[in-house]
Amino acid sequence: MSSSMLGTRRSGRGEEAVTIQSFGMGRRLAQACLALTPWKRRGVLVLAGGLAALAFAPLNLVPLLIPTVMLLLCLAAVAPDRKRAFGAGWWWGFGHFLVGNYWIANSFLIDPVHFGIWIPVIIPGLAAFLSLYSGLAVLVAWHWRKHPLSYVLALAAIWPVTEWLRGHIFGGYPWNLMAYSWSGIDAMMQSAALWGSWGLGSVTMLMAGLPVLFLLAPRRVAVIGNVAGLALLALLWGGGAHRLASDSGATVPGVKLRLVQPSIPQLDKLTGRHRQENYEQHLQMSIEQGGFDQLSAVVWPESSAPAWLERYADVRNQLTEVVPRAHTPSAGLLIVGAVRGEPVTGGKVDRIYNSLEVLDGTGQIIGTADKAHLVPLGEFVPLRRYLPFISKLTPGDVDFTPASGPQTVRVPGLPPFGSLICYDVIFPGNVADHVNQPDWLLTITNDGWFGTSTGHHQHFASARFRAVEEGMPRIRAANTGITAEVDAYGRVIAILPMGAVATLDVDLPEKLQSPPAFTRFGVLGFLLLSLFMSVGGYALTYWRDNRNLLISQ
Repeated sequence: MSSSMLGTRRSGRGEEAVTIQSFGMGRRLAQACLALTPWKRRGVLVLAGGLAALAFAPLNLVPLLIPTVMLLLCLAAVAPDRKRAFGAGWWWGFGHFLVGNYWIANSFLIDPVHFGIWIPVIIPGLAAFLSLYSGLAVLVAWHWRKHPLSYVLALAAIWPVTEWLRGHIFGGYPWNLMAYSWSGIDAMMQSAALWGSWGLGSVTMLMAGLPVLFLLAPRRVAVIGNVAGLALLALLWGGGAHRLASDSGATVPGVKLRLVQPSIPQLDKLTGRHRQENYEQHLQMSIEQGGFDQLSAVVWPESSAPAWLERYADVRNQLTEVVPRAHTPSAGLLIVGAVRGEPVTGGKVDRIYNSLEVLDGTGQIIGTADKAHLVPLGEFVPLRRYLPFISKLTPGDVDFTPASGPQTVRVPGLPPFGSLICYDVIFPGNVADHVNQPDWLLTITNDGWFGTSTGHHQHFASARFRAVEEGMPRIRAANTGITAEVDAYGRVIAILPMGAVATLDVDLPEKLQSPPAFTRFGVLGFLLLSLFMSVGGYALTYWRDNRNLLISQ
């Protein structure tokens, strides 16, 4: 049976009475929550959210999600009104996104004289904005707080919806989706093929929230709920392990790629200091390792080749030196990242693109793809008309122009591939042209902006999830960061560590014969999951046999 208590909490308008009907330890927890002053409560929420961010790469401390989400649920449950419920989610989110995105400060520290002053504005400001989504999720779930199990289900149901919104509103920023906490366990990543990272994020929040039932619900409900949760967790892990075991490990015959990771400091790239030496380093690294004549293509990272390749035939001719088997022009290719300008002739460039370009052995550019998702402040200034005093981090006053969407590159000698440049890879469901379907995904990136922070590992984790969702292998060439071969199941087959100056020769894994459900049906999978949880939670709220489980306010 339950027991009632009358607690008080202080606010700017004085003390408010809050009646809480709770159970055993939950009653004591409610008393502790109510005893906290508003600022202590906010501090606890910020700390909990920050600790939850440690569940992501490179630490992947997934168990930390349990106490941190439990604290969020408990402190939000005793909120007396919608404003304070939203505030609980906002403060938790502020700590979460502040810790999860601290690495962005490294970008501003590349040139601290000009950009360092913006760190105290941009980093907390971004966290404050992103916290609106976690605040919204908790606000919606709060309306089901009178039934503990419904409350947990509601948060798990709405969380992926707010993550989807975060990835689309104002251009989107789907960094560190909750599913990515599983990037350290290949088997747990596999359900993303069914319902995407959003669906796995929903299940993750459910798993993290269910233990709160031991504090807020009768023992039998807590035991049943958590046993069911563990069964679901075991099902996902077992299904994922079975999926991985069924892979033959086959590779595409006759395709071998050399990935070049020069690890050039970002300040050198920005200032142009040592430009010629860096360019020659790319050339030398491409050919110095044995087996060059057996390669299908050499791949350089983002912004590795001189700009305006279309205009300079002499530079393209020099690049033929590192096209494999250049004496037979149709046999080998060089894939580079370069700044491309339009028009390609004349004196003035009206538009610039961050591009991937493919050269053959004659020095001709036979394939081009442009970056679709530009980095705010890095490649363009949002609302530039109203913010004339802000400069982008990259040189020049002209903003880059984005491509209209994912692009497939078709060139002789390689299976068609989807081109993804740096930031492009973090957007679930928007990394491949499914009309002009590729067979594999190639990412070129320059993660030198991240310094030695966690950003490298989190960016790479996102790339691995795109491989699972699309059922395609992913090849990744980074200036500095993590250069790797990833199969269609998101498993790392070969890798160069962060900061290594080296090349990596890789075979191309085969794509899956049948596209994953997420590729075919998109958001439908996670929407059905959210709907199922919502309907289940709503039904439980009005289930007569469970009326004694209520937390009434």
